[in-house]
Amino acid sequence: MTIGMTEEHRDLRDAVRTFTSREVTPQVLRAAVEAEHEEVPPFWKGLAEQGLLGLHLPEEHGGAGYGLVELAVVLEELGRALAPGPFLPTVLAGAVLHRAGHTACLEPLAEGGVIGTVALRPGGLTLTRENGNAVLNGESEPVPSGRVADLFVLPAREGEKTVWVVLPRDAVEVSELPSHDVTRRLASVKADAVAVADDAVLTGLADQDVLDLAAVLFSAEASGLADWTTATSADYAKVREQFGRPIGQFQGVKHRCARMLALAEQARACAWDAARAQAEDASAAEASLAAAVAGATSVENAFRNAKDCIQNLGGIGFTWEHDAGFYLRRAQSLRLLLGSTAQWRRRVARLTLDGVRRELSVELPEAAERVRGEIRAELEPAKALEGQERLTYLAERGYTSPHLPKPWGKGADAVSQLVIAEEMRAAGLRAADMIIGNWVVPTLITHGSPEHHERFLPASLRGELRWCQLFSEPGAGSDLAALSTRAEKVEGGWKITGQKVWTSMAVEADWGILLARTDPAAPKHKGLSYFLLDMKSPGIDIRPLRELTGEALFNEVFLDDVFIPDDLLVAGPGDGWKLARTTLSNERVSLSHDSSLGSGGEALLHLVAAEGGQVDDERLTTLGQILCDAQSSSLFGLRTTLRSLSGAQPGAEASISKLIGVEHVQQVWETAMDWAGPAALATPGRSLSSGNPDATWMFLNSRCMSIAGGTTDVQLNVIGERILGLPRDPEPVGKA
Repeated sequence: MTIGMTEEHRDLRDAVRTFTSREVTPQVLRAAVEAEHEEVPPFWKGLAEQGLLGLHLPEEHGGAGYGLVELAVVLEELGRALAPGPFLPTVLAGAVLHRAGHTACLEPLAEGGVIGTVALRPGGLTLTRENGNAVLNGESEPVPSGRVADLFVLPAREGEKTVWVVLPRDAVEVSELPSHDVTRRLASVKADAVAVADDAVLTGLADQDVLDLAAVLFSAEASGLADWTTATSADYAKVREQFGRPIGQFQGVKHRCARMLALAEQARACAWDAARAQAEDASAAEASLAAAVAGATSVENAFRNAKDCIQNLGGIGFTWEHDAGFYLRRAQSLRLLLGSTAQWRRRVARLTLDGVRRELSVELPEAAERVRGEIRAELEPAKALEGQERLTYLAERGYTSPHLPKPWGKGADAVSQLVIAEEMRAAGLRAADMIIGNWVVPTLITHGSPEHHERFLPASLRGELRWCQLFSEPGAGSDLAALSTRAEKVEGGWKITGQKVWTSMAVEADWGILLARTDPAAPKHKGLSYFLLDMKSPGIDIRPLRELTGEALFNEVFLDDVFIPDDLLVAGPGDGWKLARTTLSNERVSLSHDSSLGSGGEALLHLVAAEGGQVDDERLTTLGQILCDAQSSSLFGLRTTLRSLSGAQPGAEASISKLIGVEHVQQVWETAMDWAGPAALATPGRSLSSGNPDATWMFLNSRCMSIAGGTTDVQLNVIGERILGLPRDPEPVGKA
């Protein structure tokens, strides 16, 4: 994956990756590590010749005229290669000067003839006015690559405010410092009564402007660090053997690698959005929020991954000979130079409490307008209908599930699906929500008989037929292939005996989809069959299950010699596993138009508002972290939609979104209870059905989210094995 989403961005990524594989060799990296002082790297001229130093600067000032997204793509690749040297501080200096309207130095920065750097906080630097002249004194906070820099962008305190100045090297005293990151070293800058010309003071540049630009660029490089540490961990876990098997087969290692991938994808999504927010027509506050989310998330995730990489590598990761330690040093240096993660989280919280929201949308291609008029005209009559008449009208014209093939859907591509969603929302129309039917209908379309189609599909799409799913059993939850419900062949059909559990809607459902074992002698995945079950059949005993909340939404279903006719077996005997995993290639594409923070994030904000908006730093920090997770979950969805629109294959976001999203929701309601204190222990526990659920009920109910639909532990296995390619868990001893 890459920060960039377009084909041009992927081409840029590939070009930079080719460059780094050729130029940022292990020998070059080790030379930088072992050098007595930081030097300009040997590939600096190559960076300049490819135009990478001025990629984000205007053409009239020697740049390439692109933007921060393209620069972020480059920084991600250079971060992945741990490229030593002053690329990041130089392009940051160019971005800051461009933002300030100071154009004199942009061309030499873009051409590579001048190396720049930026201090992010004043440290001990002060600016005073003497007889109308500005004078700089004091010592800066550490600046990266100061020893090789020719140009310094420095903040200084002038009374109660911070001002920014740009000075050449010969105006200040530079001393290299002992540096944690030995591939990009720090220096101090001292000024002793340095006269600062008026045109060297960057007027109109706010502190936050510089910090936001730094957050964008630091986050982009950090996403490359996070990606390298994840890939390195996974690659090592595939080949390193202990106790007779690869360590990646041990769930502790596998799950840690899977979580590293989640953090790397989250870092990438947030860095991408921060860069695009600076480049698009977002408001200044919205762009600042996106930068804060990246500053709070991407750099921290790179640091966490670097630590876990060393843990996965074991003793070799702790040696000077392995590069993992240098990635750790780079990640931690970025994190501390940018400012504490807690500080950035509090900024996210404050901006959000002030009403700032990141608007996530996509720009549809011209093809969208060609279908919009037709869709709008077709939907117009539905506005005059009500109830079942309206649902039937929409279903018969393919609007219940537009992504399905005709005649059941509209065969809509990604663009058309988004246009349909926009037009239905604008018209105030909602099609039937098939709930479990959303899984049943595509399976029947693909594998069902013409009789199945005629009997079940129209009524399901109209919302007249309700479905439940009879898959899970007491001994077969996440391990669905271990189910034991039996289907014995009898004259004219099958007799079903067994027990199902966690079946929602069993009481209300008209029909159920049932997996049962038709061949006990076959391997467990191959002996299953897929049936359609009339829930009013004799021999079905439905018993509500009272849950942690005190309510009964799930059910146990006991099946005692329940007869299912032959014509309700879908496909053939033994095809059940394949059918259970069916998804159509033309999948549903959607984009949420609710708050990008989701209902959970907004609920916490309402809780703070109800308390008068007074929040201490501890709560602000926690709130900011939760809001960052909420925002990144929305970004995963947006990136998946953009890939669908471009015809690209899905990325890792879809698999990771559930993992992060579930844990986010659980944290939301646990936090809400914490903030409510003892009062949360004495509530009525109102449920969703009441229309006014309270935090206590939501906390209890959210515990099922990391269990239902495949536990978090199984999801981590799936991510580790199917995305990272780690070895599968061994078969249990003595099992077929």
